[in-house]
Amino acid sequence: MTTTIKLNLKENAYPIVIGHDILKDMPRHLKGLSLGKDAVIISHPMIEKLYGNKLSAALKKVGYSVKVFNVPEGEQSKSASCALRLIESIAAYDVNRNLFVIALGGGVVGDLAGFVAAIYKRGIPYIQVPTTLLAQIDSSIGGKTAIDLKYGKNLVGAFYQPKAVIADTKVLSTLSDRQVCNGLAEAIKYGVIKDPVLFRFLEDNYKKIFKHDSKSLIFMVRCCAQIKADVVAADEKETKGIRTILNYGHTAGHAIEAAGNFRYHHGEAVGLGMRVAGRIAVSQGLLSEKDEQRINDLITAVGLPEKTVRIKISSIMNLMLHDKKFVAGRNRFVLSTKIGQVKVVENIPLETINSAVQSTF
Repeated sequence: MTTTIKLNLKENAYPIVIGHDILKDMPRHLKGLSLGKDAVIISHPMIEKLYGNKLSAALKKVGYSVKVFNVPEGEQSKSASCALRLIESIAAYDVNRNLFVIALGGGVVGDLAGFVAAIYKRGIPYIQVPTTLLAQIDSSIGGKTAIDLKYGKNLVGAFYQPKAVIADTKVLSTLSDRQVCNGLAEAIKYGVIKDPVLFRFLEDNYKKIFKHDSKSLIFMVRCCAQIKADVVAADEKETKGIRTILNYGHTAGHAIEAAGNFRYHHGEAVGLGMRVAGRIAVSQGLLSEKDEQRINDLITAVGLPEKTVRIKISSIMNLMLHDKKFVAGRNRFVLSTKIGQVKVVENIPLETINSAVQSTF
């Protein structure tokens, strides 16, 4: 069964195609997308070994040319130096060609490939083919592309929408439990910010997700993708304050991720960030302790960390000061008021933030 969600962005609208074992049908999903005939696949060696040959063969069979460029696995690939090397390689290859990019991988590959597509020749088309749970439910959707600086994650980037997102849940069967757990953090986020039914589904069915149950995976990916598509359609470039809610758990999470030199995976850091946000919300009288406990219990149940280890609180606090979501020096947090509803709050006292971060140590 294949489900298609349309992200309605006027001239930038595109389909999010979700299904099981649909990678082999990639050419069919590319029809009518105004692409060239020369595909540049950006991936990393392990993913290329698992899925690159299948994807390349399917494309070549119907007349596409295919060139693969691999980058190292991990957050270190989202650097200016790596992006520039990749652009140089693509430019050397781009002789009498009509290129489009396929991002085949997780969030790092998706962010990097999207950024490269956005700035090469002032923009060439690209397709997201996410291969991790986190990327399928979150990072591949919405057009945020970026690389990191030493001061923090995603500080250099662009809003640049793909022509399509193709999410094949079959590829998730090769993920480790840690990678599944990483994606579940973002699924929990979606339940907290918008969908109490999804949150309850995760409470009741997270064990099926770890067993790669196809029906449960498709249901969860579809729910999350629909929420993100609706939010992005209402506020594509985060200028109306609507899209900001997608940053729930990410303010402290990004700081923890960077302060730990990316020892924590993104979802693990976001899980800790959601704990921080919950503690702040309770301290501000916005969230009941009962709902905070329910959120924390699910975070724990899926295997996300309960405590931040081997990181200085001062490092986390300093990195939060560079958070691009802060405006004119005013801190800004997405805080839950109940499961399924959040609000954006500014100017939280620093001692309150520090105390909430301390609660995860």
